[in-house]
Amino acid sequence: MPDHNTKLAGAVLVLALALLTTATGLFRPGYLTSDSYLSGLIFLQLLIAAIWNFHTRFFPFLLVGFLWAGMGALPFSGAWVSGRWLVLIAGALAGCVVYMHHAHHRFDSFHLIALFCSIAAVVSAVVSAFPKVALLKALSLLLLFLYASTGARLPAMGDLHKLLGSMIFWVELLVYLSAACYFILHFPIFGNPNSLGAIMGVVAVPLFFWEMLTNRNPARKPRTTLVFALSLLLLFFSQARAGILGAILACAVVCLAARSYRVLFHTCAGALALAVLAILLVPSQAVEDMPTRRAGSSFAQVFLYKGKDEDGVLQSRKSAWNETVDVITANPWFGSGFGTSVSKGRNQVAEGSFSSNSGNTREHGDSYLAILEGVGLLGVLPFLILVLMFATRALKFLLRMGRRGRLTHVGVPFAMILVSGFVHALFEDWLFAVGYYLCVFFWSVGFIFLDVSSTEQQDEAPVFQPLTTMNHPVFLSTP
Repeated sequence: MPDHNTKLAGAVLVLALALLTTATGLFRPGYLTSDSYLSGLIFLQLLIAAIWNFHTRFFPFLLVGFLWAGMGALPFSGAWVSGRWLVLIAGALAGCVVYMHHAHHRFDSFHLIALFCSIAAVVSAVVSAFPKVALLKALSLLLLFLYASTGARLPAMGDLHKLLGSMIFWVELLVYLSAACYFILHFPIFGNPNSLGAIMGVVAVPLFFWEMLTNRNPARKPRTTLVFALSLLLLFFSQARAGILGAILACAVVCLAARSYRVLFHTCAGALALAVLAILLVPSQAVEDMPTRRAGSSFAQVFLYKGKDEDGVLQSRKSAWNETVDVITANPWFGSGFGTSVSKGRNQVAEGSFSSNSGNTREHGDSYLAILEGVGLLGVLPFLILVLMFATRALKFLLRMGRRGRLTHVGVPFAMILVSGFVHALFEDWLFAVGYYLCVFFWSVGFIFLDVSSTEQQDEAPVFQPLTTMNHPVFLSTP
């Protein structure tokens, strides 16, 4: 619950907003009939409400904002393209203040390396062909790491079971919504099929595989199996090979660590059946932003070559990789600027204020090559150290919990998401792209995992009790 000072500050803020609205209605009534002003007022109210219950409501509000901005087909998505940055700024500042007032706040080497990453990104803006864009993106990375290192960790200081239960609840709703949109309405809600594969492969499949593996509640088991099957079906439907590979490796690591070979075998058999069903569901005629397949395509052609000529499994990535390597070779030490790219034959273009465009960025096909191009050999070291530290800790944690028979530990699904995400980032360049919703979710989960997987939490090995009905608190609560 908010303390006395927070309540007082919130009451003053609400009173000031009410007085401002009243004065506006009396002296500038035209403002209250404008769609843009009314939308801004509603957004401000939602933001204040999220900050008021920062421990419980801000993280979902932040993720909804970034997710909505990434779904260009939804109403008001354009407004969220700019609004999401205001939410991130508010989250970073408010989260830092609230966390620093917590009696048990602490920082370690992970947070120091994240600060070095932000500094390297800011420095790289000096040599960028688009310095304004590079600087804004570097500042957005700093804000993300600040929020993930402070505000995002607050829920983990409360009830870990409710934190994980809330996450499972929202991801389950997202899976049902995605299944309805793609299989019934034929509406590509995520846009590019790779985005669907990223959400399912990095988040949904590892999360529900863990729940299915550890569930001991018979009433919950059918629903867990259903949502896991739907997430797998959506993953195969997307034909996103990076998402499929990341999910397979994350699930396999857990099974091998726990020596659950029978579960691994049964899951693989079920996955093959779902993959065949996904092929039947993929439309044979080209539909914008929907996966497609050629008539008569084999299983390998659909999933290994994505229906294209069999001239190499990685052929679709080679052109992007080669262009990135050429840019790195031309700017080896300081890079081209964080989050910006230079390409042959591409002229200077107008710089976007709230989002990137094709003139100042492009696809790299690899998050690690993308960051190397952006900050160069001198700036990539902290990024490389940060990734290795997180990946090593996640793998060690999974192996340790598997050997001890403690897969019910609440840190296991967080570690699985990290493993799948780092593998997925080998073939998609989202890992440090703060504007992408998966990046915000991933690093927030990563810094929460540091607290959940601490030595004290490992010894306690808290057991997650899955929810049996949909009637539970929408947002987690803390003492």
